[in-house]
Amino acid sequence: MTEITVAALQLAFSSDQDANLAHVSELVREAAGKGAQVILPPELFEGEYFCRVEDEGLFAQARPVGEHKAVLAMQALARELGVTIPTSFFEADGPHHYNSLAMVGPDGVVQGVYRKSHIPDGPGYEEKFYFRPGNTGFKVWPGPDATTLGVGICWDQWYPETARALMLMGSHVLFFPTAIGSEPHDTSLDTARLWRRAMVGHAVSNVVPVVAANRIGVEHGQTFYGTSFITDERGDILAELGREETGVIVATLDLDRIKRHRAAFGFFRDRRPELYGRLVQDI
Repeated sequence: MTEITVAALQLAFSSDQDANLAHVSELVREAAGKGAQVILPPELFEGEYFCRVEDEGLFAQARPVGEHKAVLAMQALARELGVTIPTSFFEADGPHHYNSLAMVGPDGVVQGVYRKSHIPDGPGYEEKFYFRPGNTGFKVWPGPDATTLGVGICWDQWYPETARALMLMGSHVLFFPTAIGSEPHDTSLDTARLWRRAMVGHAVSNVVPVVAANRIGVEHGQTFYGTSFITDERGDILAELGREETGVIVATLDLDRIKRHRAAFGFFRDRRPELYGRLVQDI
């Protein structure tokens, strides 16, 4: 294990699921052609970000992992190209609904499902209406060349506990698929820089690369701000896209070097778990 090449995709989405999947597939092929081994599309890329409103009719879009069109499409593509694709989707599990991610391996097999742990609720992001809080706990996944991949979903990315938990589970790279943009309740609030700083903070505090993929475009008056990026273990940006760019970013990470840097910083050596009990007390 020395290097891993990762990619993030950024694009706009419409209500046409087939067109969305075709566009994502095109960008996955582009990323694979540039050597990417793990390719991250944005959150809920099968369609528009429907959580801006509460509409019971939209529950009909959810499907079990084995039947969801986005998952099936990425399985076929991963198998063809020999790449890993963390695949966000709207999951139905009996009477329950989740904001989930299927980790699709290079053989096209779903290695398992992670269900989003932190569920936001606010104007334009009314996810609690649609999704139960995830019941899988944080999960990590086997990646290329004996690597371990950590994945959170959108709102998870704001929590230092998410990143630290994934690191303690052995992650070499953290991935965050996202759907975030304007705030309908406050048109003067631009969270793009905050969004990036939060994840760059995870990179620095855990000495780990971070890959973030966001959508772009205007959906029913809500503007998604893109700015997808890949940062190294020092928090330095290796590749990024603008607010309106469609495309692919790719970076090759030297995991042996990162491992040395992590050991040298001593963040994990100097942890004091016996002092952290307050973090898990809901009082």
